[in-house]
This record gives sequence, C-alpha cells and structure tokens, in this order.
Amino acid sequence: MAEYCRLFHAYYAKLHRYAFTMLKENSAAEDIVQTVFLKLWEKKGQLLGEEKVGSYLYKSTYNLSLNYIRDSKTRGKHKQDAAQAIDPLVDNTHDKILATDLSLRIRGVMEELPPQCRLIFLKSRVEGKKYAEIASELNISVKTIEVQIGKALKVFREKLKDYL
Repeated sequence: MAEYCRLFHAYYAKLHRYAFTMLKENSAAEDIVQTVFLKLWEKKGQLLGEEKVGSYLYKSTYNLSLNYIRDSKTRGKHKQDAAQAIDPLVDNTHDKILATDLSLRIRGVMEELPPQCRLIFLKSRVEGKKYAEIASELNISVKTIEVQIGKALKVFREKLKDYL
C-alpha cells in the first residue's frame, strides 16, 4: 500500500500532463490517469521494479488516451450522422405542413372568387388552356379573360401575402 501511494504521488501529475497534451481536456486526462492507477492497483505484485512500473504507467496512459480520442471521434461521427438524419425529416415535415396550409388557403381563396372569375382562372391555370381557347369556349372576348385573370391574381396576392 505504501509503495502504491508513493507511485501515485510520484507519477500522477506527470501522467496527467502527458494525457492532457494529447487530449486537451482536463477532466478526460484525470479520468484516464485514475483508470491507469486503478489498473495498476489491480495488477499489484505483477509489476516489479520502478522502471517497469514507470513504463507501464506511461504506456497505459498513452493507450487509454488514444482510445479516448478514437471513441470521441466515433461519438462525434454518430452525433453528426444522427443530426443529418433528423434535419431532412424536420425540414420535410415543416415543408409539408406549410404546403398543406398553403393548399387549404388557396382552395379557400378560390371559393371566394366570383363564379365566372373562378371558372376562367381554373381553365387557365389548372387546365393550362390559352386565353383564346377559353374565350372561344365561353363565348367571351380575350380581353374579358385577361381582366378576370387579373382580378383573380389580385385577390390571391392580397389573401396570400403571408406566403409571398
């Protein structure tokens, strides 16, 4: 026990500095050095001589520090992968909610349009017909089509200004 305490006092600060130079984290360096001394305690009697013990302590500190660095990189990679996996889901869900809300608002605005204006707008924008086609189909002038589409767009701009 006395030998163990002497080794602890002789090497703790040196090993801590050694681990800290590799890890740049005080708490991680402390944990590693404590683990090294715990393993030394478990192996008491197996290591003989100051030279062998000193080499064992430094080599153990080195190996545990490398393991910590490797594990930290792995944890960081897992966190990054998880964040990347979640981001599209969050963005996609948000986009879907906005699209659904916008779709409902468009339908509501469409219902508010006067019947002839709604019919002309649907034929133009939904069915993709040209103004001349709509005019001949409804027996009205192209100018009337232009005016009605203009009115519909004005209503949409006013009612959906939050989305523009």
